[in-house]
Amino acid sequence: MAVRINKYLSEAGVCSRREADRMLEQGRICIDGIPALPGQKVEDGQTVTVDGKTVRKEDEEIFLAFYKPRGIVCTTAESENGEKIVNVVDYINYPKRVYPVGRLDQNSEGLLLLTNQGEIMEKILRSRYGHEKEYFVRVNRRITPEFLRKMSQGVEILDTVTKPCKVWQEDEKSFHIILTQGLNRQIRRMCEALDYRVTMLRRDRVVNITLDGLIKGRYRRLTPQEVRELKEICISGKKGQ
Repeated sequence: MAVRINKYLSEAGVCSRREADRMLEQGRICIDGIPALPGQKVEDGQTVTVDGKTVRKEDEEIFLAFYKPRGIVCTTAESENGEKIVNVVDYINYPKRVYPVGRLDQNSEGLLLLTNQGEIMEKILRSRYGHEKEYFVRVNRRITPEFLRKMSQGVEILDTVTKPCKVWQEDEKSFHIILTQGLNRQIRRMCEALDYRVTMLRRDRVVNITLDGLIKGRYRRLTPQEVRELKEICISGKKGQ
């Protein structure tokens, strides 16, 4: 059965549909050796390549939890802006094709999910589903009640106001925050808007998966129970906690 090229790549675990659309614009995707067009469909028996490498759908479901160290870039590309980078896929060197679920900026650390299941990935990534992501944050000066109040109620960044969120203090300069949206460098921009600078940022949870027990720079397979819960949350629309 014919399927749109971005959905085909998502289901094959290559990338999200949004990322596939960007790759199509860059001419990196071909169907039977011919550059594919946005919206084009893949027919049974056709060969799809990305950057010259053939894409094959993987029957095995793969879900990984990885403790990303600082300095690792959440992409599959080998370079950015002409400079060589250490990307997360090459870093973990998993024997089968996987793709990171969303991004965690280069200067941040913490939990990153990787999978070959595109549809689940799409549901976790899209902010309209409201799935929770929890972070631990350290800033450069003493936290005030006013700062916590403003962070929880919403901060104006990137020509929008962030959604209300849960925030609680850890110590004089540290706090925890739970987001249900994923704006670019959101926590750092929120803090900067309130005249604070983030000195350390760690993601501790994505939906129902936590960082507990993971060593920095290492990954593990999700347990069958974790996968069942993750699918249940994504299908039902619950936020997860």
